[in-house]
Amino acid sequence: MNIDKPLVNRIANSGLITINLEDYFPKGEIIAFDLKDYLFMELVLKEKDFRAALKEHDWSQYQDKNLLVHCSTDAIIPMWAYMLIAAYAEPFALNISQGNQEDFIKLSYQKALGEIDFGQYQDKRIVIKGCSMKPVPPYAYALLTQSLRPYAQSIMFGEPCSTVPVFKRPRTQK
Repeated sequence: MNIDKPLVNRIANSGLITINLEDYFPKGEIIAFDLKDYLFMELVLKEKDFRAALKEHDWSQYQDKNLLVHCSTDAIIPMWAYMLIAAYAEPFALNISQGNQEDFIKLSYQKALGEIDFGQYQDKRIVIKGCSMKPVPPYAYALLTQSLRPYAQSIMFGEPCSTVPVFKRPRTQK
């Protein structure tokens, strides 16, 4: 080993671009709003009582949070009930969604990745970072791969020092 040669970071010089899907994870706490608590006998929504309860509800507790509206009982909820909750929560909540946390995270990734100009990755070598501290759904990896494929020279999964090949554009014949 020649100690006169400087160490070269081959990964930094490789031209690889790393995309970390964790960077697109929804910001803010995710809070559930269960309509069950506003139903008569946990089965029936009475409009007058429901409106009165929503009017008295402390909506400021959802400040800068993601509000997920759902009903944990098998009740028929009219569409306007979700609309009414959204009208009250909108001044406070970051996002308001109907459904569970998994659905909300998928929808958030769809929206965030839909705002990216993938043309910037034309003929680039991409690594989609594999390890994350947040629960990035498989859907996000599939959607990102689908969105990158028409542009990228290659797509890999993992870390720049240890990747799994996912896609490589064939070299054009001359």
